[in-house]
Amino acid sequence: MTGKVYLVGAGPGDPGLITVKGRECIEQADILLYDRLIAPELLDFAPSYAKKIYVGKDPQHHAVRQEEIHQKLVDYALAGNTVVRLKGGDPFVFGRGAEEAQVLSANQIPFEIVPGVTSAVAAPAYAGIPVSHRNYSGSFHVITGHECSDSKVSEEEWRALAKVGGTIVILMGLSHLQQIVTRLIQYGKSEGTPAAVVSKGTTKDQEVVTATLGTLFEACQARAIASPATVVIGEIVTLSASLSWFWPRIAMEQ
Repeated sequence: MTGKVYLVGAGPGDPGLITVKGRECIEQADILLYDRLIAPELLDFAPSYAKKIYVGKDPQHHAVRQEEIHQKLVDYALAGNTVVRLKGGDPFVFGRGAEEAQVLSANQIPFEIVPGVTSAVAAPAYAGIPVSHRNYSGSFHVITGHECSDSKVSEEEWRALAKVGGTIVILMGLSHLQQIVTRLIQYGKSEGTPAAVVSKGTTKDQEVVTATLGTLFEACQARAIASPATVVIGEIVTLSASLSWFWPRIAMEQ
């Protein structure tokens, strides 16, 4: 009999942010295909007999090509296994989960989507930055930094992004940060707009840089900020000074 695939969001890094259903799926897995940024502790929930397969990607190296991941999902499910595809954040937020679901659908393999906590909301929250607030921002816009290059974003899109109200959240944008900042200012965003970068958000290695749009890139360079990182732009960033609550390194020292 054909098995079933669960596309599970593992959350942004803090293992405590896995959903109840997400943990239940891991506990039932015969096969577990997991990404680079998941909390390693989550693998401990899998049964002792489960086969754990690393299929993570980083900007310089892909352990397994996406097409190979698709084939593994199909092959293991057709062999009758309960397969858990454990993905960082939420599988449908820039996680290629939709592509994997399409492959499963095309092969008539049963699947479920188990949403996860996205870093687009969680990383700013752990830095004391709400993405919405009725006195500051009535909307927020989530963008992938991978698309922020001259060849992929038109002038019209840059202009619209610079003029948009509310909060701008950019995922996977650290490597393009200088270009993002330059383009937004070029198309009308004020250099003085509050901005922040949350590195390794929700984990014990979290670091937060707050600055203005005009000084954000230099501030991150001075601190040698590393990915994964979430960029937040908008007046709402000013709330970080009063709402910051997560101080992992201080807590560890105590």
